Amino acid sequence: MKYIKPFGVILFISFLGELCNYSFPFPIPGSLYGLGIMVGCLCCKIIRVEDIKTVSSFLIEIMPMMFIPAAVGLMTTWDIIRSNLIAYIVIIVVSTVIIMITAGRVTQVILGRRQEDGDEL
Repeated sequence: MKYIKPFGVILFISFLGELCNYSFPFPIPGSLYGLGIMVGCLCCKIIRVEDIKTVSSFLIEIMPMMFIPAAVGLMTTWDIIRSNLIAYIVIIVVSTVIIMITAGRVTQVILGRRQEDGDEL
């Protein structure tokens, strides 16, 4: 019973994100709206981290299983992918490197600001 309420909160936030997706004319997925709403609720202390931590940890643990349908979908379109395989590999490698560099730089900036402010990690 203690997992139903936090899971319901996460589902409700996801639902609000989907509502935003259908309400606003921007090409932003509902999951990103939901993520923004969740971050806003956590920052404003509307939702406490402790309230959703156990369910969030569980969902992160089972996340690899959620990619199985996407992998099967890729297998069914292999004929289309094969003709552009080199381009896909280059795009994947370049975008992964850019994301890793960006995430590292942002982390360094945030940690630098915390150390300047005297905040502990």
